[in-house]
Amino acid sequence: MTTMGADDLVIRTARDEDEEVIARIDRDAWSWISDVVPRPEENAEIFDDRRLPEQFLVAELDGEVVGHIRQAPATPLVSNRHVRQIQGLAVSPDARGRGVGQALVEAACAVARADGIRKMTLRVLGHNAPARRLYERCGFVVDGVLPEEFLIDGRYVDDIWMGRPLTS
Repeated sequence: MTTMGADDLVIRTARDEDEEVIARIDRDAWSWISDVVPRPEENAEIFDDRRLPEQFLVAELDGEVVGHIRQAPATPLVSNRHVRQIQGLAVSPDARGRGVGQALVEAACAVARADGIRKMTLRVLGHNAPARRLYERCGFVVDGVLPEEFLIDGRYVDDIWMGRPLTS
């Protein structure tokens, strides 16, 4: 367990019993600004054979889970094992603006670095300015852009690939 700040913010590895609250946060945080798929169903499963609890970190504020981040291998290739990818970040709307997202990103990078990972990557939609600013504050830079990669809510949206080295 890692304490991350003055607001009693704790970042820890997810457990099986966190699945329901992670699913609720995903539904509550869902938006076409950040998502390329429709809003998750009420009974959507989070954990399965590809999405394991240990790939998730959760943020607790005053003992309540208010956010999560998932980091996983970028690909199954042996030649790519030194790279991890953030494959999901959500913060409960009522906990936004309190540094939870940034704490989760920094914690995911710290865990990856401790595991010997050299680079963290992610994908973010071009029109998601708040998320892009968050990632830039955390040291991510644009590695590439796939123009008009998605058609979302009647608009073509770029897919932005970002990365951050985890070595000094």
